[in-house]
Amino acid sequence: MSEIAATTVHEAYAFACMRCGYGWEQSYEIEHHVDIHGHEFVTYTADGERVPSPLSTPTCTNCGGHVVRIMRAGRVADVQKLLQRQHGPARPPETDAPGGSAGADAGPERHHWRLSDLFHRR
Repeated sequence: MSEIAATTVHEAYAFACMRCGYGWEQSYEIEHHVDIHGHEFVTYTADGERVPSPLSTPTCTNCGGHVVRIMRAGRVADVQKLLQRQHGPARPPETDAPGGSAGADAGPERHHWRLSDLFHRR
């Protein structure tokens, strides 16, 4: 099937799962096409892979739930910044022995936030 890419736009969205409270953000390349019969269609690409429209049936990347609130980009990052200011800088991990770290494989500290924090501006 031959097609012509008419336009490509870049969009980003923030998502919050209403089931488990997990929040994340994702950016997309949205390509508007016209097939050989003149019918328009849209494809979404995220991180170089073709994906379904995030606006039709979003799925939580944490629990697989489908009740997901879609918001403008930056909402999840805004809440994370707010929580970092409220809780202060992260403490360095405690060590088991000199030169060692108890949580060396655990990765960076993750802050938990409440779903309600996304809906109220401070």
